[in-house]
Amino acid sequence: MNEKAACVPERIKELREILEISALDMSKDIDISFDTYKKYEAGELDIPISVLYTIAGRLGTDVTVLLTGEEARMDSAAVCRKGKGVQIERYPGYEFASLAFNFKHRTIEPLLVTLDSSKPAAALVSHSGQEFNFIIEGQVKVTVVKTEHVLNPGDSIYFDARLPHAQSAVNGTAQFLTIIQE
Repeated sequence: MNEKAACVPERIKELREILEISALDMSKDIDISFDTYKKYEAGELDIPISVLYTIAGRLGTDVTVLLTGEEARMDSAAVCRKGKGVQIERYPGYEFASLAFNFKHRTIEPLLVTLDSSKPAAALVSHSGQEFNFIIEGQVKVTVVKTEHVLNPGDSIYFDARLPHAQSAVNGTAQFLTIIQE
């Protein structure tokens, strides 16, 4: 886990304690089991981006604060130069860069995701909202429930993110743009 990702659980715990919210109450408020929440906060379990949004909402802050420790500053436009998104490695072989991290009050989250097929594939996840994936390079297998879709550069998929889903690189590395709407 990279340095920024390692700090996310610490920031969550610190903000929760400042707001005098118990870990048990937090887990109930965000509808996550207490055991899972404790593992998120201890850094023992990767926190899905959708859960980060839910936690940020409960803490009354922007997800940027959790990711970077800084407030988003822009409210009219935010430019993200190539390679300058906030990089987070969720687990080996799956990393993303937040491309709009500096825009206040985002209603969508555009992420550049890089996958490595030599690492174990991600488990199925589900979260609120909808999701759009646009393949930039390589082949990406997108599983939605039990249906697998192998997508090539230029292909895209849009789906209900409440359904269990996962993405994995087919051969080598792959990169795609995902836009998550909560």
